[in-house]
Amino acid sequence: MLQPRLTSVEPIDPMLLRLVYETGETRLFDVAPYAQGPWYGALRDRAYFRSVRLLPGGVGIEWAQGQDIAPHELYELSVVCQ
Repeated sequence: MLQPRLTSVEPIDPMLLRLVYETGETRLFDVAPYAQGPWYGALRDRAYFRSVRLLPGGVGIEWAQGQDIAPHELYELSVVCQ
């Protein structure tokens, strides 16, 4: 399934991302299951987690050291906000 492009990403404690898509849909994604091991474990640092940024064109997200989560996972494994 092709997901719509992201228009914004906002970190929310603890380890949630609020994702807004071009369709106007807002979804919440739990990053906690990914924050394991030496690579993704850096996301457990609150300040670093909050530095998440949107990739150009809204094709995904990433952190400064290169951690990212596949766009289809962000969409398919997130829940719609009411």
